Amino acid sequence: MGIQLYSVRTSMGKDPHRTLERLAELGFTHLEGANHHADTDDGIGFGMPARDLRAILNELGMDIVGCHINPLNLDRLPEILDYHGELGNTRVGCDIEFFPYADMDYILRRAEFFNDIGELCRARGMRFYYHNHYQEFQIVDGRTVYDLIMEHTDPGLVYVEMDTYWMARGGQDPVTMMKKYRDRLILLHQKDFPRDAPQPLVMFEGIVDRNAPITMETFLETKDPRCFTEIGTGIMSIQEIIDTALDCPNFEYLLLEQDHSQLDDLASVERSRTAFDRYTGVSWD
Repeated sequence: MGIQLYSVRTSMGKDPHRTLERLAELGFTHLEGANHHADTDDGIGFGMPARDLRAILNELGMDIVGCHINPLNLDRLPEILDYHGELGNTRVGCDIEFFPYADMDYILRRAEFFNDIGELCRARGMRFYYHNHYQEFQIVDGRTVYDLIMEHTDPGLVYVEMDTYWMARGGQDPVTMMKKYRDRLILLHQKDFPRDAPQPLVMFEGIVDRNAPITMETFLETKDPRCFTEIGTGIMSIQEIIDTALDCPNFEYLLLEQDHSQLDDLASVERSRTAFDRYTGVSWD
């Protein structure tokens, strides 16, 4: 078990050191970074030099087990991978992708780009992973964009971090998808969907047109913060997801990612941290 630091981005923005201390107190020792400024920031997204961050992590008994990189830029990646190499992190991935509607050529070009990133990572003993939202489950020529990405990327170069919440919101069964791509699954994101959510679970059921372009603007305009809740308080089949993950040969970490909450971010992750202990197969070591 670990946590995506995007879950506590407000607290991290105010006081990174104290936020990491509080996470350590809660038992989170495995961290995933969220660098949304990779055009200028080599690190985990909060402007912390590698040497300073490594000292804090060592002090708190923590490690970085992955990091989202945005934008993905082959010219910038060597410096970014140097930073993560200094931390001992061997996994980097994309945070979000958008695909022009029904543009197969773009999908294929992007898949080749992911292969190029994967090759650069492999040369350094690292792994690149693809992280999904719901837009990857639009249909192009009878296939989902997600399946097309998997088909046209090298399994030895492009691994996956499945976000089970967003897969469900794309109309997919996360457990089925985990089994389908079990050999490529290395990380998971877990959150929960409220029982009383103001939107249907599946975004394509009246919220977003599956047969029209989905852009960042579309994504932000239709993402309702009330459609996120703490672990164990919603409808996600979390125990089944954990059980399935444990059967995937290359799976390493399940990461709490709380996009939004009605609570303070640290109070939210504390509630989820407590809830995770009710499930079997969970380890915080």
